[in-house]
Amino acid sequence: MGYEVVEVEMAQRGLLRVFIDSPSGIRMEDCERVSHQLSHVLAVEEFDYQRLEVSSPGLDRPLKREDDFVRFAGEQATVKLKRPFEGRRNFEGKLTVESDGQFGLELLDDAARAAAQVTGARPAKARKAGRPATAAKKPAGEKPAVRKLVFALDEVDRARLVPKLKF
Repeated sequence: MGYEVVEVEMAQRGLLRVFIDSPSGIRMEDCERVSHQLSHVLAVEEFDYQRLEVSSPGLDRPLKREDDFVRFAGEQATVKLKRPFEGRRNFEGKLTVESDGQFGLELLDDAARAAAQVTGARPAKARKAGRPATAAKKPAGEKPAVRKLVFALDEVDRARLVPKLKF
């Protein structure tokens, strides 16, 4: 039908949830269309479920496949690593695509901001898989220093977009 299946889950009491997406976004009519089609397919296949929910993945859309990370490069995301790095597993920043088939998060943290404002230093840009690189983008006082966490998809436990609300 031209929709991307983001996630399918079987919940308690026979609830089947299907999350769909599309580059142009998801409207209520899209969910209705998919629900109607799926209910017929599930009846023919004799799939046992009590209730069907079809929905968009929401503002905090999960990122699961390589295509998701590429499509949403430049957006704010949260990433939870499988193993701790520097004592933590949860990171938030701007998603980037690296040239070596890996991905990154440009992190703005308090330590990097303070270092950039006080010293104005420009640390080296050395990057290794699973290791953050620190680089100042502009001289002190203009922009905070940016640390980058570079990772492979197999190091990620969960990743989601950070919701942006516009009123």
